[in-house]
Amino acid sequence: MPVVSYGCKTWSVTLREDGRLTVSENRILRRLFVSKRDEVTGKWRRLHNEELYDLYCSPNIIRVIRSRRMRWAGHVARMGDKRGIYTVLVGRPEGKRSLPRPRLRWKNNMKNDIQEEG
Repeated sequence: MPVVSYGCKTWSVTLREDGRLTVSENRILRRLFVSKRDEVTGKWRRLHNEELYDLYCSPNIIRVIRSRRMRWAGHVARMGDKRGIYTVLVGRPEGKRSLPRPRLRWKNNMKNDIQEEG
């Protein structure tokens, strides 16, 4: 978990990256927890995602990233006006944007996290 989530406080995670992180987490958990023998047929089978999460007893990686990002936002909000990171957070970039749809910003991710968590 620490290797995958290093620096996650400042990520702007898209839905595609959410899916990729979830898939990689499930792959790691499937390697850690071996297959299970079915009681009815007696054959070995792979564990379902819900069974993996029950065995792991820890929040999934997306929830960890959201909580760390919200904790970092609180830390930055308490910083003074003269700190560089604070000016980057509240400042607005100058110039024109490129033609396609604008990229998802960290600020937008924070708004979505707050709405989902309540």
